Amino acid sequence: MSHALGRDEFLCFALYSTSHAFGRVYKSLLDPLGLTYPQYLVLVLLWQRDDQTVGQLGEALFLDSSTLTPLLKRLEAAGHVARRRDPEDERQVRVSLTSAGRALRDAAAHIPGSIAQASGLTAADARRLRTEITSLRDALDRHPRS
Repeated sequence: MSHALGRDEFLCFALYSTSHAFGRVYKSLLDPLGLTYPQYLVLVLLWQRDDQTVGQLGEALFLDSSTLTPLLKRLEAAGHVARRRDPEDERQVRVSLTSAGRALRDAAAHIPGSIAQASGLTAADARRLRTEITSLRDALDRHPRS
């Protein structure tokens, strides 16, 4: 006799519902800054290394340009980033922080600590869990698609 798995036994549902829970916590932290979570991720990448191509940002965030471009346009309209064609390769669009985008880094400095506190995880447990989840993602990415 086969046993049908219930919703709570699916690893994918645990990850899905946890992602939504993270989203709710991030929303409460990012709303006062006027940012969405994907916009925050773009800014985090630019705070780490300014002046990246749309392709580099998309690769780092696992987003294609059709998803990333509208997000970047909204960040540009808000005055946080500037987009310009790469003078050495006109096919490439480069994204860099404006002074307002750089200043937002200080306003967002509390977010990682707030997320860590909300998670209830120790730093070591968070690192271990992140490693396991990214290993799972990488294995799934290697799986052949039909």
